[in-house]
Amino acid sequence: IYRVNVSYHDKQVGCGAGNAVFPLIATYPDVFVYACDFSQRAVNLVKAHKEFNETRVSAFVCDLTSDDLGKHISPASVDVVTMIFVLSAVSPEKMPLVLQNIKKVLKPNGYVLFRDYAVGDLAQERFSTKDQQISENFYVRGDGTRAFYFSNEFLTSLFKEQGLDAEELGLCCKQVENRARELVMNRRWVQAVFRYSDSVNYSPSSEALSKSDLCCQENIKPKADAEPIKDFLVDMSEGMAVEMFGALTNDTEVIEIELGGCDIKIKVLSKEYQHTCRSTGLMLWESARLMAAILARNPSIVAGKRVLELGAGCGGICSMVAVRSASIMVATDGDRTALELLNQNIISNLRPPFLTKLVIKKLEWGNRDDIDAIKAMNNKGFEVIIGTDVTYIPDAILPLFSTARELISSNQSAEKDQAPALILCHIFRRVDEPSLLSAASRYGFRLVDKWAKGSPNNESQSLISSWFPENNFEEHIPTSALNIMYFQLD
Repeated sequence: IYRVNVSYHDKQVGCGAGNAVFPLIATYPDVFVYACDFSQRAVNLVKAHKEFNETRVSAFVCDLTSDDLGKHISPASVDVVTMIFVLSAVSPEKMPLVLQNIKKVLKPNGYVLFRDYAVGDLAQERFSTKDQQISENFYVRGDGTRAFYFSNEFLTSLFKEQGLDAEELGLCCKQVENRARELVMNRRWVQAVFRYSDSVNYSPSSEALSKSDLCCQENIKPKADAEPIKDFLVDMSEGMAVEMFGALTNDTEVIEIELGGCDIKIKVLSKEYQHTCRSTGLMLWESARLMAAILARNPSIVAGKRVLELGAGCGGICSMVAVRSASIMVATDGDRTALELLNQNIISNLRPPFLTKLVIKKLEWGNRDDIDAIKAMNNKGFEVIIGTDVTYIPDAILPLFSTARELISSNQSAEKDQAPALILCHIFRRVDEPSLLSAASRYGFRLVDKWAKGSPNNESQSLISSWFPENNFEEHIPTSALNIMYFQLD
């Protein structure tokens, strides 16, 4: 941190819950911090913090790719900008817009302190096995957020084009060991200091740029507890500890959800591990929240029916809601670790008779033994099959519809809204709608209805729109990218 005058101003972009803001104002009594984040929830957490003081911190929501920082901060008034794991969430083509926005409020000779993911990080290696690459070094996570991995060359060129010169540039390497899980994680970050120079003759010294390997460390044994700084306790409860220092905490966290008057508490993989985890079944997807809320409000969708959930993951919240009305409820996943955690979550949330009625089964799509085992317990087929965010891997789409075709009931005598149905709720990622419809048709499924937030719908002809109340349902729709597709057999 460079203190340039008594009235020192710092700007933190992507402030999150304020894990960097409050240690900063505790350490530097004269500092004033502008803290912005894309998320209203994150900004609300900053404002709700016990150390928040409007005379020291101005917190506001801002999309740096489109919103003008000048509406909140005077031009050329900020001494230092911190960007800690922020720019990696932005599409590469929009990164220059972010830097142009920041430059408006940065003083001449002001600094940008930068830390973010580096090429070769463990998380990038894990992504390469999941078919989640968007472009070079740019990936989509399971929850729909993005992650870019920077090379030194790309980073210096990106900032240089916006008039920000590198004074220090370092590659941080840490080998973090979790002995309990027998897991070693090789983490790589790029760390840099950039200076906004309005002098055409300025160029960074070779000595400053030669520091690129000085922060490499191995075999880090992180401390379990947070350390006080001048009687201020640094909050390490969120992912910032792992991202900045490689600290390891408990690998699960509890999420509380209220659905139809019932409080559900589920264990999922902690956020700090989700982006390096091979299994997408160990986290709670946005589509599952929406579908569970729909089932809670519309129990008639599954009432008295045989119901199967594909790719339930560790949460299984759709199954836990549906079992209260269904005659048979089977929750499946192909990941044994996810199934173990799912079993724990079901036991902790359900009581008889629902606990005994919900059956957990392993099901890898297309696996003959798994399919036959489910048929053996229910030879009549399922009247409702549910899948939430199970359509993101192109190679899995045909096995998905093939398996659904084998397990869905063949009884077509019921009315349209009561005939056996396959209901998919998802965000379109690497598989588009035409590809889904083509695969569905190949196995005898036709699209009866579909819904997307904000799209026009003729309610008199729509099955899905009737599931949504006339009053506000926004709290259950976490993103406008969610879609629902309702299939029946031809």
